[in-house]
Amino acid sequence: MNKQILKPGNEGHLSDLVIGQKGIVLALHNENKALRRRLLDMGITKGVIVEVKKKAPMGDPVDILLRGYELCIRETETKNIDIRVVE
Repeated sequence: MNKQILKPGNEGHLSDLVIGQKGIVLALHNENKALRRRLLDMGITKGVIVEVKKKAPMGDPVDILLRGYELCIRETETKNIDIRVVE
């Protein structure tokens, strides 16, 4: 599976970023209101910059850095977070 690497300025999903890339959160799309609230409470809000630190060998979970701390989230959750690449 050869995924195309997003360049700075491109938009996509958090799941599209590779290790070391940074993106600014544009929106969260989640049908589950409780999960959406949990993600917002953990600091994943519009305008925050996130960096992909690590990915498990099979891609799940994904370790991201935001607001000065690391957070592990499921890959399925990263597909519902729109970002714009900044680095």
